[in-house]
Amino acid sequence: MTYASLMRYFAAAKIWVALPLALIGLLANCNSAGGGATAEAPTTLRLDYAYYNPLSLVLKQQGWLEKDLARQHVQVEWVLSQGSNKALEFLNGKSIDFGSTAGAAALIGRANGNPLKAIYIYSKPEWTALVTGANSPIKTVADLKGKRVAATKGTDPYIFLLRALDQAKLSEKDIELIPLQHADGRAALATGDVDAWAGLDPHMAKAELESGAKLFYRNPDFNSYGVLNVREEFARQHPALVQEVLAAYEHARAWAQQHPAELQQALATEAKLSPAVAARQLSRTDFSIVQFGPQQRATIAAAGDVLKRSGTIEASVDVQKTVNELIDPQYAAKLGAAPVALK
Repeated sequence: MTYASLMRYFAAAKIWVALPLALIGLLANCNSAGGGATAEAPTTLRLDYAYYNPLSLVLKQQGWLEKDLARQHVQVEWVLSQGSNKALEFLNGKSIDFGSTAGAAALIGRANGNPLKAIYIYSKPEWTALVTGANSPIKTVADLKGKRVAATKGTDPYIFLLRALDQAKLSEKDIELIPLQHADGRAALATGDVDAWAGLDPHMAKAELESGAKLFYRNPDFNSYGVLNVREEFARQHPALVQEVLAAYEHARAWAQQHPAELQQALATEAKLSPAVAARQLSRTDFSIVQFGPQQRATIAAAGDVLKRSGTIEASVDVQKTVNELIDPQYAAKLGAAPVALK
């Protein structure tokens, strides 16, 4: 029982006035030594779900987290994130406690003062590439010079675009960037309002299969992993709840790996996709990695270096220091290697 709970109990029992001052002080001291879990458990836990995070869709559909937290009288609220930029916005505004982003997008958030921690890798996807129409003459990144290119700022596709341009000795100044949310970028490409698009699945898979769009530049190593972030304040106050959320994610990951057909159906149902589009997205998604190792840190840091050169984050930002401040490996490390028992 927490200090605040004890105080409510004593007040309700009308024995507060009989408590010796020394005992009150002892209770307060016990509370302050509680290892960080100093706040009352929230009545509602708020998580995002996103079509680029299939595990979040599984969790939302199956209701495992709701069942687990009901014993603590904690409700679960789901909020749709249409892109990493929206998830970062929701986290910063405290409208969600956990949010799904790309690793490099989380770095942008942290560098710009968003107090979040990246605690878990929900997928290693090839979820972004540079896309053009079926009959476009564009064949290489160099061909984008002077062209209209759609992208959602603050997301992995935007960062992927910057890295591709940088590799081709170009920058954002060499193109006309059209800032659009992912679904609108796909629509603009289909109507010819832009020449190219930094795509994101499942919209990218939909464009491929339904309108013959071409992925003219692919580089899986420029995709910066799907990461689950938590508000730093929430993690400090409720570490046990953070661990419960990751345990639920592990449950969803084990289920997804053992039920590929059902996973495809869950994605198709939630995102309103055809089975073929859902299958194409999942064919580019790897669920085998959950912890941040040297490779994951290096990928995010490399994106940060390009973001500095582009001016997306301040030149004064120490990228490696920010990566270290962003990633908090303690929660995923506690999950262990044992398989999750499915219910």
